[in-house]
Amino acid sequence: MKIEYIHEPTDLQCGQAVLAMVLGLPVQQVARELDNDRETTLKQMREYFESHAVTMSHERRQVQTKEELPGLALLSLETPRCWHWSLYADGVFYDPEHGVLDDFPECARRYCWELTIE
Repeated sequence: MKIEYIHEPTDLQCGQAVLAMVLGLPVQQVARELDNDRETTLKQMREYFESHAVTMSHERRQVQTKEELPGLALLSLETPRCWHWSLYADGVFYDPEHGVLDDFPECARRYCWELTIE
């Protein structure tokens, strides 16, 4: 899957940026359609993905290494500043705050949900 990296427009829009990257949409459109330019909840992430033909697994899995991740995954990371949404696709991390990375950004706990594009 081809992902175009999107940096979060504000410190609170990591979720909107992840949704936009997966769906290939402008982040402003995602924020407008969610009617939310602040933090997104797990419920908002799931509902928006599913309304755009992306299935999100119901099982949240704790992971330690990138080898444990599925090919496409929504990540919830406990970073030094806050809980944070991020994206993993085909061996690459697309983090709305930290950029395109080869491994997780600094974080204490890591959770993932598998994403499947229908």
